[in-house]
Amino acid sequence: MATSKPETKPPARKATAKAAAAAKSSPSTTTKAPTKAPVKKAPSPTKSKTAALAKPAPAATRSVAAPARTPAAVAKKAAVPAKKRPAAAPAAKPVLLSGDNPQIAKADGDAPVQAYIAAIPDDWRRGLCARLDALVEANVPQVTKAVRWNSPFYGIAGQGWFLGYHVFAKFIKVSFFKGASLNPAPEGGSGEDARWINVHEGGLDEAQMVAWIRQAAALPGWGKN
Repeated sequence: MATSKPETKPPARKATAKAAAAAKSSPSTTTKAPTKAPVKKAPSPTKSKTAALAKPAPAATRSVAAPARTPAAVAKKAAVPAKKRPAAAPAAKPVLLSGDNPQIAKADGDAPVQAYIAAIPDDWRRGLCARLDALVEANVPQVTKAVRWNSPFYGIAGQGWFLGYHVFAKFIKVSFFKGASLNPAPEGGSGEDARWINVHEGGLDEAQMVAWIRQAAALPGWGKN
């Protein structure tokens, strides 16, 4: 009876297995994987949104609707007082000449005469001149007025001037330009035509003054008006 030998593995396979093991353990035959480049992380959506909100929009592109005006706001604006205009400069005081006689420019009409009377110092002299003016108006309705040589003049249109007066420190000089023709003639003056009377405080004789005014207005006056 024949004896069977045990089966042995072929040596070539063993050698191949050893070579594979040696190759696996050898560093020179190991192939390293290529190094990967670092990957940049995409920005977080939350951070991007926050940064966009924090960054102010350009003024030119920002569109903000104006708030609606409430009735209270409109009323408040209407209630704001208007700015005060600067006060007008006070009128210049009239110049007073010798004896406090006002300096009034030459002019025709009642206005310059009233300006003259108003410029007289506020004492008995102003009152006396205002009274003379009233007496002339009451007795000569057609009278014309003017200021000449810083004195009020009274006349009849086309007939000339018949009366004037002038302020002095202690009296008012009342002149009648044709006074020599009056009856009685006023005491002041000695010329051919003019006469005058100096009226002191409390010395006005209204009855006599009215008589003179009426007579003088009926006579041809002096000068042209």
